[in-house]
Amino acid sequence: MNKEKGLIYKSFIFCLVVFSLGCKVAKNDSRELTLKEAFKDKFFIGTALNTGQITGSDTATIRVIKAHFNSIVAENIMKSGLIQPQQGNFRFDLADQFVAFGEQNKMHIHGHTLIWHSQAPRWFFTDEQGKNVSPEVLTQRMKDHISTVVGRYKGRVHSWDVVNEAIQDDGSWRKSKFYEILGEDFVKLAFQFAREADPKAVLYYNDYNMETPKKREGVVAMVKNLQKQGVQVDGIGMQGHVSLKHPTIEEFEKSILAYSDLKVKVSITEMDVNVLPTTWGNVGAEVSASFEYQQKINPYTNGLPDSVATAFNERYLSLFKLFTKHQDKIERVTVWGVNDKQSWLNGWPVRGRTNYPLLFDRNNQPKPVVKSIIQIARQQ
Repeated sequence: MNKEKGLIYKSFIFCLVVFSLGCKVAKNDSRELTLKEAFKDKFFIGTALNTGQITGSDTATIRVIKAHFNSIVAENIMKSGLIQPQQGNFRFDLADQFVAFGEQNKMHIHGHTLIWHSQAPRWFFTDEQGKNVSPEVLTQRMKDHISTVVGRYKGRVHSWDVVNEAIQDDGSWRKSKFYEILGEDFVKLAFQFAREADPKAVLYYNDYNMETPKKREGVVAMVKNLQKQGVQVDGIGMQGHVSLKHPTIEEFEKSILAYSDLKVKVSITEMDVNVLPTTWGNVGAEVSASFEYQQKINPYTNGLPDSVATAFNERYLSLFKLFTKHQDKIERVTVWGVNDKQSWLNGWPVRGRTNYPLLFDRNNQPKPVVKSIIQIARQQ
């Protein structure tokens, strides 16, 4: 072989090696890509943390959180009844650990929730005789609570659910204690107090069944009224508590567009897919709902049949295709828990069931749909 042919041959072999290595790296990248990496240029991928994860005792699940998620929200420990169980007695230990975890791992940190009728302490609404307090007293208590909590984490918690679940499915106002004492103004006051406590935080209204047409109309009307009064609402949280068939993708999309038209951010805030049968219709995420255990509504104690697993995969894929389609409108998609064992749906609205609503199984292994979701992100 002459010198010229030898150089051509060596160049050819070099190109083959480079091409082969390139294919191998690309293949490895595809296999090892995590959810947060796949969606890094689209929106945050978040999850809710429980006490074991916040305190560091659940090390196996923490590894999943660090690998796949870049946004966190506390499932319970920042709700008013837990963070201020008695007036003036704030318990910040777990909340401090939660925020520190997010900071140490350079995550987007979301606070949940400042004003919510459920899991609120009774003292919030009553005087020493057990009677409703005056509007002035409740207003001051709201201000004290919001100012203290948001002020403590000013510049550290990036966004807050300021008000949670104030509108009914029919579009009317929920007749909560907040509404009973203050009327519609309790929402305006809550946003004003939060804005004063941290002007740079992103402030959300959050609710379930946000795809329901009447509820959508009610929320849009509420936000428009606030905007007319000069109250800035930065985002709408659509709790993604869905089942295999409800709601339709079409209604979900209509709501994303309707809320986005308000010139606010949209987030999917509490996503899970309930695979178990129901006998009570759609109750959304109404935590007060409770039904008696029946074996027929807990049919998958030994795992999902193939047909249900397929439906589960298709449901998640259709939702993530929708979210990716509207990535310019969505700030965050957060699943409500890390693995199936820890999901609240094992105990609500019926205790003692075995549900499979999340992206990771009871052994913290990613379900097959995770790889498919990552492929959706790579394609769009």
